[in-house]
Amino acid sequence: MELKFCGAARQVTGSSHLLTLDNGYKILLDCGLYQGRDEEMEEFNDNWLFDPKEIDCLIVSHAHIDHTGRIPKLIKDGFSGDILCTHATRSLCSIMLMDSAKIQERDAEYNNKKGYSKKKKKPLYDSRDVKKCLKLMTGLSYNRWHYVCDGIKLQFRDAGHLLGSANVTLMIDEPDKERILIGFTGDIGRPMRPILNDPVTMPEVDYLICESTYGDKEHKAGPDESEEFLKIIEEVCVKNKGKLLIPAFSVGRTQEIVYMLDQLETAERLPHIPVYVDSPLAVNATLIYGSHPECYDNDINEYMLIDDNPFGFGTLSYVRDRGLSKRLNKSKEGCIIISASGMMNAGRIKHHLFNSMEDPKNGVMMVGYCAPHTPGGLLKRGHKELRLFGETRKVKMKIYEMHSFSAHADRVEIAGFLKNQKKLKKLFLVHGEYETQKEFKTYLGKLGHENVEIPTLGQKYELVR
Repeated sequence: MELKFCGAARQVTGSSHLLTLDNGYKILLDCGLYQGRDEEMEEFNDNWLFDPKEIDCLIVSHAHIDHTGRIPKLIKDGFSGDILCTHATRSLCSIMLMDSAKIQERDAEYNNKKGYSKKKKKPLYDSRDVKKCLKLMTGLSYNRWHYVCDGIKLQFRDAGHLLGSANVTLMIDEPDKERILIGFTGDIGRPMRPILNDPVTMPEVDYLICESTYGDKEHKAGPDESEEFLKIIEEVCVKNKGKLLIPAFSVGRTQEIVYMLDQLETAERLPHIPVYVDSPLAVNATLIYGSHPECYDNDINEYMLIDDNPFGFGTLSYVRDRGLSKRLNKSKEGCIIISASGMMNAGRIKHHLFNSMEDPKNGVMMVGYCAPHTPGGLLKRGHKELRLFGETRKVKMKIYEMHSFSAHADRVEIAGFLKNQKKLKKLFLVHGEYETQKEFKTYLGKLGHENVEIPTLGQKYELVR
């Protein structure tokens, strides 16, 4: 049995791992899009480290694009097997993959029109490919063993990271061979976060593929986050009368931010300023959130007894129309604009940044991970200039950062999640920057996890029973 790492190896995005059984059956775990600008990864999204036609089954941990964004291309290039995920993940993929296709089509058209690249840019896939992909997707429930094929069963447990997110356990029983359990954490969420259930630990497995995004950090404690958020809003929007840009994933992070603002408004503490969610995808995603209460925790269910709409309040507007989005770029009113993408490398937030960054009254609040070479990553690293849309502009707006919004577990939380894993033959760290992973490996070693590997892209391992 062989495990090959085909993405998110010493990188945070592009999740994809290939398991090949002794009988030749091939299971792909995730099929994500690389979302950075590392020159070494420039061709990643266009090429495969396997033949898509040979993959028998794809198992998806959750709907984020860095875990699903190449699925339509996989099908376009010959895959025709089953795609297994949770019910909520299938619902979210129906809008997120279509949005991804449209963004790629628009970006390719814009780049070709402006001549930013000598080589004509083409989208990886289009909306027709997305429709084919959804026909192959099957939604499965949590906490049950599901039949994959003879000798293989699958169990999803709630990962607490995103609506429908799951960790994956495969039970493999091949003739005349000892049973083996292989686990994939997907992205591990955080306990005691709003909206979603806490992460559910996995069964004990023999081999485990584990995320490590924040393996070198410990997040700020949750109770202070609404106070810190409120201070930033008052400084930028009330005192300076500027715009506060919040780059956020349309699915997950946006709903969490809106829910926090809704609670502040209910408590009559939110300043009376306009709040815009400038993302058609976020509008659709919020509707899907409402249709999957099986993923909610008890706190939001209790809150809904006093506020039946936790994602809407008086000064909040959801923006679909592109014309209104453009008008927000020129507006001088003090306001909050929540928009995608979270790394500021695509979508409407990139335009808002371009039009707001040279005004010191404005601010941007970073609430999640950004790949180093994306605009968000460059802002986090203190760059004083950014080149966007072929033009270099100075960064004069104030940069804020709130790690407490992260949907990824920190090193203490990951270690707690792994506490029940007593029989691991190998623990593979993925979905993290290499320096972070090295620190996390040392940290795990002190806790008794000795057989820890940090795979490189394309590296293969034999899994011994």
